[in-house]
Amino acid sequence: MPERDKTLFDFLPGRPADDTELDLPAADDADAALKAAVLDALKTVRDPEIPANLVDMGLIYELAVAADGKVFVEMTLTSPSCPVAGSLPGDVETAIRGVRGVTDVRVKLAWTPPWHPDLMSEEAKLELGML
Repeated sequence: MPERDKTLFDFLPGRPADDTELDLPAADDADAALKAAVLDALKTVRDPEIPANLVDMGLIYELAVAADGKVFVEMTLTSPSCPVAGSLPGDVETAIRGVRGVTDVRVKLAWTPPWHPDLMSEEAKLELGML
């Protein structure tokens, strides 16, 4: 991958040396119960500066869970200069790995589309005094 195509996530500790991604599960391969448990785990992860979880903040762009326990998450941050940019993706992975039945986790940090407050749930907006 050319240097100019790298993102902050490419320089985080623990990033796999190769650029392989976990294959996204097919729609009919999803395990609904496991996906619900993973979503619950994701709702425990918070940016320490924002009193709302990542799901309600709209920071989780994609969640795919295969029947064999492989999980793929595409997420973003409120800003590329977020002070927890180096740790939040790892917190997401740790929370998911704690779910019984999860066998592998890949977290991809994305910047497109850029995050904006319209992605937040009404619950998060209420919690942050935006409604």
